[in-house]
Amino acid sequence: MSRWGLTIPLMGVPLAAHRDIVEGLAGLGYTDAWSAESNGTDAFTPLALASQWAPDLRLGPAIVPVYTRGPALLAQQAATLADLAPGRFVLGLGTSSQVIVERWNAIPFTEPYQRVRDTLRFLRRALAGEKVTDEALGVSGFRLDNPPKTPPPIVLAALRPGMLRLAAREADGAITNWLAPQDVGTVRSAFGTEKELIARIFVCPTSNAEEARTLGRRLIAAYLTVPVYAAFHEWLGRGERLAAMNEAWAAGDRRAALDAIPDDVVDDLVVHGPPDACRERVRAYVEAGLDTPILAVLPNGELSIPDAVSALAPR
Repeated sequence: MSRWGLTIPLMGVPLAAHRDIVEGLAGLGYTDAWSAESNGTDAFTPLALASQWAPDLRLGPAIVPVYTRGPALLAQQAATLADLAPGRFVLGLGTSSQVIVERWNAIPFTEPYQRVRDTLRFLRRALAGEKVTDEALGVSGFRLDNPPKTPPPIVLAALRPGMLRLAAREADGAITNWLAPQDVGTVRSAFGTEKELIARIFVCPTSNAEEARTLGRRLIAAYLTVPVYAAFHEWLGRGERLAAMNEAWAAGDRRAALDAIPDDVVDDLVVHGPPDACRERVRAYVEAGLDTPILAVLPNGELSIPDAVSALAPR
């Protein structure tokens, strides 16, 4: 069986209320818990808690932006998690997006490929306990006081061929997002088959297709109008299907943008239906070449989030 991950924190569940849920994940068949970082919790705190609540889970952020922390602080936080969960922590790195980096954090979103590459190389050396000077990053003479006994694997967020090839050459795997099972082969064609491919998959376990599609449209409009995701779907061949959404969004007409997203695009990119059908759809990603699906459970009127976590567990 492939790995079977869950996104934490769960939507609508306070972080302090996660203990019982996280403690039970391994017993349900989940192997991984992966955090995220946008405008909710930070990426590391939920994993620090989970490292103590669930000693059998693999843990990772999907992803930590390389811009919003200095290289030394990234190394410190990664080393801390590697110490809390020795052999079970994976560091997920990526560029994030212009919205998060520039609009929300007032940091220039420049040379993303180079920034990810240079940060990856710096962290390899720092987490191995070396003293590092890196002119490209502006780092001079940094060394961790307590490098981890087991340096964590590093996986890169990668949406298009350039970053996928970098992940294949220099990282331990790649993380992707917002794709359909039929897109996995396209990603693998650029990334290769030798290293782990991870993807977050949005899952709404409900028989109410209209409810799921309404929520799915909101998420698709919020994400896929961002330039990095728009370019990703252009590469995947979905650009024409999303053109009307992007045009309406650029014109400031949010309602028209939502209405312009075809049902079949929502059905491709958001897993929905009864839990058994959702589970089979996630398995279709694995059959297409995905190693680790990370379920992001969406709220709905039929199942509470905790009940959905149980219902979607691998059987």
